[in-house]
Amino acid sequence: MTTHTEAEIASQPSCWRRAVAGVPADALPRRGERVAVVGCGTSWFIAMAYAVLREQAGHGETDAFAASEFPAGRAYDRVLALSRSGTTTEVLELLSRTTGTATTAITADPDTPIMSAADEVVVLDYADERSVVQTRFATTQLALLRASLGEDLTQAVADAERAVAEPLPEELVNAEQFSFLGTGWSVGLAQEAALKMREASRSWTEAYPAMEYRHGPISIAAPGRVTWMLGAAPEGLRAQVEQTGATFVESGLDPMAELIRAQRVAVARAFARGLDPDEPLHLTRSVILSS
Repeated sequence: MTTHTEAEIASQPSCWRRAVAGVPADALPRRGERVAVVGCGTSWFIAMAYAVLREQAGHGETDAFAASEFPAGRAYDRVLALSRSGTTTEVLELLSRTTGTATTAITADPDTPIMSAADEVVVLDYADERSVVQTRFATTQLALLRASLGEDLTQAVADAERAVAEPLPEELVNAEQFSFLGTGWSVGLAQEAALKMREASRSWTEAYPAMEYRHGPISIAAPGRVTWMLGAAPEGLRAQVEQTGATFVESGLDPMAELIRAQRVAVARAFARGLDPDEPLHLTRSVILSS
């Protein structure tokens, strides 16, 4: 029987196509605006990726924050809030305190408080999920945001189709430990890949900027452990990791598609450990804090 998580992972290429074809004209940050992007958990990591991409595309200064760590008093033209559930406490509280600044939210559920908390809302209800572990909503909103910057995601979608179809290497399913690495915008995706591995399979995972990995974390690399690059690795890194006996993974796929491979490995590892990837330990679909 296919779990909700498996079905949602497999649906990502079609969700990305729909997102790219339906970029809203006015709701998302405008070129030249100074923007803060906020979220919690997965949404924070997607915010990190978008912030780098937006600045690289020349659209304006863009910062990313965990919603609970937003710097009070700092001036922005717009706050972009990412929340699958539309009910996350820290996001709603931040939006309620944001006055005199334009606010936009991206959510999956149009029947939640965030619809009235933000000035403008983009609803990706077709990418909503039944599983607690977030997969397709995260990547679909990033596909939308990348397309809004003028990116052509044709190759990314093709890579995603490959990522959902190819067999998974057994050495990844059976590995003892994972270190996910990224550069630029894929640093956020490396953090998200590590989170998926923890949530779904309770695996020992870490994540770093690729160049920072050599400044200490490489000390845990060893046979039976995996160093997994999302995007192109810095020169010499593969050789240095392989000298430790660890497995180095670098596929050449778009980093968002490579994240799909990590999601699939997380699910496969959950099954191997007798865990239900739809119901991770101690987690719920939305974190709502009592006052």
